[in-house]
Amino acid sequence: MSQHSPSRPRPIQDRVSIAIVASLYNNQFVQGLLDAGREELEELAPNASITVYRVPGAFEIPVCAELVLKSSEPDVVIAFGVIIRGSTEHADLVGATVTDALQQMAVRHVTPIIHEVLLVSSEEQAEERCLGVTMNRGTEAAQTAVNMLSLFRKMRASFSGNSPLEDA
Repeated sequence: MSQHSPSRPRPIQDRVSIAIVASLYNNQFVQGLLDAGREELEELAPNASITVYRVPGAFEIPVCAELVLKSSEPDVVIAFGVIIRGSTEHADLVGATVTDALQQMAVRHVTPIIHEVLLVSSEEQAEERCLGVTMNRGTEAAQTAVNMLSLFRKMRASFSGNSPLEDA
């Protein structure tokens, strides 16, 4: 597992809308992602409006995210789920389908979607990534969301001629 994530972003004071779509399947692990992500968002984006949508499983994340994007136009979406491989290829198929759908959505809506639907080989891997004290993918997702919010704010300002794009 890589330990080389970007540095923690500076907090933002903007009023932003963050939607989190999280699976209920493998909930003990997903809840760890969700709790860590929300805690980090509360520190890094204290004025954010955070709405959480819980879906039955990882496969349902994209359709819920699509409805959220069409209906409420959030500034960023975070997708949380945990898929644990079994003896068939089902987990790989679900993981690939979810990944493709989320990427297509992000591009189509020009809205960052932070993909933390983890495909792991064991419960031990899930525990390490979702319940870990040293590293938690929920924390990383929140940091990535804030990085993207800051970048998009700077890009939009630059494109409208309001300020130069610096250190985006």
